[in-house]
Amino acid sequence: MFAIVRTGGKQYRVAAGDKIAVEKIEGEAGDTVSLGDVLLAGDGGEVKDAKGLTVSAEIIAQTRGEKVIVFKKRRRHNYRRRNGHRQSLTLLRILAVGEAKKAAPKKEAAPKEEAAPAAEAKTAAPAKEAAPKKEAAPKKAAAPKAEAPKAETEKKPAAKKAAPKKDA
Repeated sequence: MFAIVRTGGKQYRVAAGDKIAVEKIEGEAGDTVSLGDVLLAGDGGEVKDAKGLTVSAEIIAQTRGEKVIVFKKRRRHNYRRRNGHRQSLTLLRILAVGEAKKAAPKKEAAPKEEAAPAAEAKTAAPAKEAAPKKEAAPKKAAAPKAEAPKAETEKKPAAKKAAPKKDA
């Protein structure tokens, strides 16, 4: 049985026993992860309903991909930039392609007797009344500042002189 799984923005065709390198997934080597976004499933030549299917995989290692060199150049401007990038990857071994295992419903714990009296004590204690909030005092209007008379001694920038024309 095979499945098409989407993880990390890419799609992978997987079957039990396959090893794939995908975008980084949280976890350590030996952890089991479940890939729930199954797009298509099939067995041989027939296609099956992918609803409710999950793919379980084991993390083999957390690695990094090949270095990709990013080189930027703008000709005739003496502009060159060289950067490298290594993508973080997770190596997965596909364990099984099959139906999702439904977790058993969790049982709710009975409330403890010790916790109940403490809760009652809190509700029985009178709540402190909040002190009335003081109203903010009205802001005083700022006195208008007297504008200083402009000095008439300020000079305007001088006009640029035209360059003398040369006769050709």
